[in-house]
Amino acid sequence: MLLKLFEDPAYVPMKIKEIAILLDVPKGQREELKEVLDVLVSEGKIGISQKGKYGKPDIGSIAGVFFGHPKGFGFVAVEGMEQDVFIPEEKAGGALHGDTVLISVESEPSNGKRSEGRVLKVVNHANSEIVGFYQKNKNFGFVIPDNQKLSKDIFVPQGKDMGAVNGHKVVVKVTDFGGPGRKPEGVITEILGHVNDPGTDILSIVRAYGLAEEFPDSVMKQVAAVPDEIDGKDMQGRLDLRELQTVTIDGEDAKDLDDAITISKKGDVYTLGVHIADVTNYVTEHSPLDEEALKRATSVYLVDRVIPMLPHKLSNGICSLNQGEDRLALSCMMDIDGNGDVTGHRIAETVIKVDRRMTYTAVNAIVTDRDEAVMKEYEEFVPMFFLMKELADILREKRKKRGSIDFDFPETKVILDERGKPVEIKPYDRNAATKIIEDFMLMANETVAEDYFWQEIPFLYRTHDNPDPEKMKSLATLINNFGYSIRLHNGEVYPKEVQKLLANAEDTPEEALISRLALRSMKQAKYTVGNTGHFGLAAKYYTHFTSPIRRYPDLQIHRIIKENLRSGLSEKRIKHYDKILSQVSVQSSTMERRADEAERETIKLKKCEYMSKYIGEEFDGVISGVTNWGLYVELPNTVEGMIHVNQLQDDYYHFDEEHYELVGEMTRKTYKLGQPIRVVVEGTDKLLRTIDFVPAKKL
Repeated sequence: MLLKLFEDPAYVPMKIKEIAILLDVPKGQREELKEVLDVLVSEGKIGISQKGKYGKPDIGSIAGVFFGHPKGFGFVAVEGMEQDVFIPEEKAGGALHGDTVLISVESEPSNGKRSEGRVLKVVNHANSEIVGFYQKNKNFGFVIPDNQKLSKDIFVPQGKDMGAVNGHKVVVKVTDFGGPGRKPEGVITEILGHVNDPGTDILSIVRAYGLAEEFPDSVMKQVAAVPDEIDGKDMQGRLDLRELQTVTIDGEDAKDLDDAITISKKGDVYTLGVHIADVTNYVTEHSPLDEEALKRATSVYLVDRVIPMLPHKLSNGICSLNQGEDRLALSCMMDIDGNGDVTGHRIAETVIKVDRRMTYTAVNAIVTDRDEAVMKEYEEFVPMFFLMKELADILREKRKKRGSIDFDFPETKVILDERGKPVEIKPYDRNAATKIIEDFMLMANETVAEDYFWQEIPFLYRTHDNPDPEKMKSLATLINNFGYSIRLHNGEVYPKEVQKLLANAEDTPEEALISRLALRSMKQAKYTVGNTGHFGLAAKYYTHFTSPIRRYPDLQIHRIIKENLRSGLSEKRIKHYDKILSQVSVQSSTMERRADEAERETIKLKKCEYMSKYIGEEFDGVISGVTNWGLYVELPNTVEGMIHVNQLQDDYYHFDEEHYELVGEMTRKTYKLGQPIRVVVEGTDKLLRTIDFVPAKKL
């Protein structure tokens, strides 16, 4: 009878007192009525609003995005809520990772635990196509998703498998998303290849992340009309800088060269020119090229290929600042004094000609090693490179003084053979030349951001919010175990404090670990229309101006800058940019995260494949993570694997959460973060992209 009340179309949400009066429930029995109603709420049969009114299941619902976990539970991120809502597996309501859902919150956060909720309804399914590993049974098959966050296999009925066999990597189109206790169902639409075929592994990741390798016909038609060389019309009204000594400095294999440098010094004042390819001259607003570039928002750098934001004819051709070619640029020319302060600057549309295409290796050989043979080869440019080093050191010191945080992590470099097999994995070192370019790009980005902030023109900024106070408290507790401390001011931390922490840990065994812990405590940088500053750089003003070939935000602000330089922004155009920039910032931030995840996945995959050659062999490593299920160990080549707690067979170990260590119950032996450890490679799993270690036995 009670449920029929809520199913009545004429029913309006009511508080318990109103329901009791309607049902003629005596005052003495209203507590029992409330208990019954709360049971119905917990079962998802009715809902309760924040004002305490009972109604249909979605009355107290909140919309958010479901983030799945391999074990079936998940979390829902709700805009405006500081913490995600925990969703137990039995209350996930068939939601899959990435789905937009309506949830009811059934408990408030307490004792460090998150709110708990229930998925009432999936509003939008995020996974119409899923990439995975096909397993065939006698009369049916199923696909195990590559993305472990999609914790449910996809059932494939007989006759819907395109002839796929065990071990094929496939694309499955979901025809029924299932629900509580019922698996999703689908049909196979494409066979990518066998799991052991060269290239299938990376292609699977490309498809799983929806990375479009081919450009639409409309885009290629527009590109076909782009000239191979700039013409006189494009050069009209531009500042001609072709007589200045100009170089690009990039990696040996770089083909899209989008930044060039000029530098001179008069008295105590340096004049630094950062010249960026004028991509917007060819990618016009609302054109097919522009719409596709916004859709992609970034180039994606996988271990064996680049999926570019713009077609190669642009990125490697007319927009690439190739040696000896006249090129259109947008330049930021800065006068900088001996303290690293910009005393004057000019932003202009220019024409440049690169005199020499340099590599980081060659420039480093000059400014660091003073290699005589290399200095002889580039004799006329040597004074320029030493002047660059001189200014870069000043700029770096200035940033250091204000508290800029330099996370000097060794990135992973994966060397592949012609079949795509990893033959070497090593840290990718930053040298003096990479730091010079980094310093100059940062300076240009800050200068442009400050200029346009004070002009009060609609713009895109690269912002990095202050860390969450709770995370900083946890960091302070963790690092205290290593004898380090970090000062908090009313729960907040200043960038300089993080910088001091990293400086204190420099050249110690735990340096990489302390850096990683600090980085994990930070928020993600993102693109925004408001300038709220960049915590990590300790910068009040920051944007991305220097890479329009591979990042859409840079291209977008170039368009605004050029329009402003030419005739100023009319009220109509200001309204136009006010209208579109918010969506551009969201799209760019989202696609950046997708690209980062895809890049990480390909590296994890190749690390796993590489280490499979070393099963049974011993390596020295450092404990990089401690959990209640085991230890993560990182090797000097950046490979990380795991020792499951069951493999620690000399004692029963429990997890000391406060100190992040495993402690032996009888021996009191401990495994701590940063502790050196020798391990044996026990096994690898390419599907899960995991590497298993066991402790090496002492001789």
